[in-house]
Order: sequence, then C-alpha cells, then structure tokens
Amino acid sequence: MSEPKVLILMGSDSDWEAMSEARKALEDLGVATEVHVSSAHRTPERTGKLAREAAGRGIQVIICGAGSAAHLAGVCAAETELPVLGVPLAASDLKGLDALLSTAQMPAGVPVGTLAIGKAGARNAGLLAARIVARADPEVAERVRAQRRKMAEEVEAKDAALQARLGAKG
Repeated sequence: MSEPKVLILMGSDSDWEAMSEARKALEDLGVATEVHVSSAHRTPERTGKLAREAAGRGIQVIICGAGSAAHLAGVCAAETELPVLGVPLAASDLKGLDALLSTAQMPAGVPVGTLAIGKAGARNAGLLAARIVARADPEVAERVRAQRRKMAEEVEAKDAALQARLGAKG
C-alpha cells in the first residue's frame, strides 16, 4: 500500500477491538492507514500535534474512536481542517450513550461526522473515509464501487435463496 491517507486515533488500546473494523474496511479498499493511541485528556499536546500535522503527512481523513467523555474527535476537529469522523465507543456504564452525545453535540464551527456506537460505527467510518479519499483517487473510487456492487449481489443472492425456500414449501 502507499502512504497513509487515513489517520485512526483511539483514546485507549482497549478501543482497538472496535476500531480495528475501520482499518479492516480501509484495507479491503486498498486505503493505507496510520493508527495511534492518543487521549484527548491524558495526552492533549500529543493529540493536538497528531491532528495538526496530519495533512502535512498526506492524511486526508481522521477517524477518532473514544468512549466515556469522548472528546477525542472534537479536539482533533479543533486542530485541523481535515474531515474528522467520530466513532462513539461503549466504555462506560452508559454503554456508549455518553460517547455518542459527546461526539455528536459539537458546537457550531467545529464539525465532527458522527457514526454509530461500536464496531458497526467503526466499520462505517472506514467506509466513509474511503469514499472521501475516493473523491480524488479514481482507483479507490473503483474499489468503492466494486464493494457496493458485491454487497448488492450478496443481498440479491440471499433473496433468491429465500424465494427458492418459500417456493419449495408451496
């Protein structure tokens, strides 16, 4: 793969189980990533530096996964002009609702695209990041189109199998 186009940040190494889905989605589409643990609260200087310097390293999108107070995506969005996608994670007794609200309820002028809580949100963040990268990369765009066609074909095959089972039962 080429130079990283997407930076994936997470507040803790325990977030990797969910956030690895973003990386898998991007790898499937041939989009190189860079991954780091960096906390909005425990390493704010490091987090800000990673966000500020990302564009200069060729990064086009930042994906942030965080639970509890979940300020990681907002801190990154405040430090860069790049698109920032936030993935709320279920890391507290509130099962991700706190992270969802912290990620989605950004003040005007500091946008964060917020995905679903957990693994599905992480996967969709990867897919959305690939679509953003695809706007300027025809090869990624074709792989995104192929992935969408494959997904549609799988649904059609499942429907055909269901119709065959229903027809067999008369």
